[in-house]
Amino acid sequence: MSDHHPRAQADADAHAHARSRTFDELIAEAEAVSVDGWDFSWLDGRATEERPAWGYARSMADRMARATAALDIQTGGGEVLASVPRLPPLTVATESWPPNVTRATALLHPLGVAVVADPDEPPLPFADGAFDLVVSRHPVHAWWKEIARVLRPGGRYFSQEVGPASVFELVEYFLGPQPPEVRSARDPERAREAAGAAGLDVVDLRTASLRTEFRDIGAVVYFLRKVIWMVPGFTVERYRDRLAALHLRIEAEGPFVATTTRFLIEAVKPAPGL
Repeated sequence: MSDHHPRAQADADAHAHARSRTFDELIAEAEAVSVDGWDFSWLDGRATEERPAWGYARSMADRMARATAALDIQTGGGEVLASVPRLPPLTVATESWPPNVTRATALLHPLGVAVVADPDEPPLPFADGAFDLVVSRHPVHAWWKEIARVLRPGGRYFSQEVGPASVFELVEYFLGPQPPEVRSARDPERAREAAGAAGLDVVDLRTASLRTEFRDIGAVVYFLRKVIWMVPGFTVERYRDRLAALHLRIEAEGPFVATTTRFLIEAVKPAPGL
């Protein structure tokens, strides 16, 4: 999704173009576009999402510049890792979804990064202590014991994760009210506890609540096709009536607003004797 930045005129033009089309046209376009990778530029002008103040990609790149062996877990299409100006001598990325494995391989191999197809379930296919830096942006699940195992003593894990009840205004529009245990999942304090239980010391934990806007129904469809765990089993056919009602609401009232939650966590594996 686009940030709020000086590209405002282009975004306004894209938004105006979307508003000139019918519900069926917007839906057809959003169903046809590829959702491979983790690039949300298709949403420019059609959806906006505030970014956390900590700047994950920049901070991750700073740590990469000081590492000798790094692992990026669940790299998606490799877009964030590819933005790093200076990669460690040994850099490896894992990904589970076949289209993204192909995309990440094409993007990262020229940069010297090995891409490993991995089911995102324990165990990670690496030896104990193989890396001094492990990173992950928006992992579906953080396998803390495996992260600790593949880190060398003194190594660190650095990750930005989706927080609790993120974009749940949209989720609950389609699925109805969610139970407390679902709304409280992905709690950053639980992540802190899990990291500690795996033997890691959490040295930084920050949270952010951020404004997200969907400016047309095509943006909603694209988002739910791409972020498949938000509304499991989402298809246009299954939710056409709800989509049509939401389209009319956006046309009458303006953007559908939701709250995105994120947290940043950094943990260190203690060296022996510390």
